[in-house]
Amino acid sequence: QVQLVESGGGLVQAGGSLRLSCTASGSIFSIYLRGWYRQAPGKQRELVATITSGGRPNYADSVKGRFTISRDNAKNTVYLQMDSLKPEDTAVYYCNAAGAAMDYWGKGTLVTVSS
Repeated sequence: QVQLVESGGGLVQAGGSLRLSCTASGSIFSIYLRGWYRQAPGKQRELVATITSGGRPNYADSVKGRFTISRDNAKNTVYLQMDSLKPEDTAVYYCNAAGAAMDYWGKGTLVTVSS
């Protein structure tokens, strides 16, 4: 069993910042913490940012220059620093991990950006 727990979401004004965290527990030896996805109301889930085990990041074009993904392998945690937030960033943000046979998802944390 693998559990992914996200935290750090909330309500923020446009231009503000939030920092999301995702910590993995359980059978973590069998997984790779990949990164973050988000789903806005009425839209499909989309990639936000991923990071390799060596720390190489990959970002969606819509967040490049504003979001920073990082990881602490010792803490089994991946972070997403979100700056210069825009109303269109409003979504439920999900942590994702890859297992040998399946992907794992957290329950999500809601980020709401007011204009």
